[in-house]
Amino acid sequence: MIQFFKELLGFGPKVDLGALIQDGALIVDVRTKGEYKSAHADKSINIPLDQLQKELKRLGPKRDRPIITCCASGNRSRVAKSIIKSAGYTEVHNGGGWMKVQRLIP
Repeated sequence: MIQFFKELLGFGPKVDLGALIQDGALIVDVRTKGEYKSAHADKSINIPLDQLQKELKRLGPKRDRPIITCCASGNRSRVAKSIIKSAGYTEVHNGGGWMKVQRLIP
């Protein structure tokens, strides 16, 4: 139970997002289409948070593929992580802001 709350609040085990990206993690930017169009992390796909539930099929059938969510600040990506995990994807990480994720892309 304590581990659940640690992960919920972002105190879970640290993950090397850069290594995951290098190994082919899917980057999902959950900002609006307009925000994404103005600037986004290379290699990311855009699925706005309000459309995520109905667009989960775009994540592909492989439920154990690493997925990194991002947005402007990390709030929407935190919600997106929860939605994706609830759909049965097992390796989902909140990357926070898209600019932070962009810096991790080789």
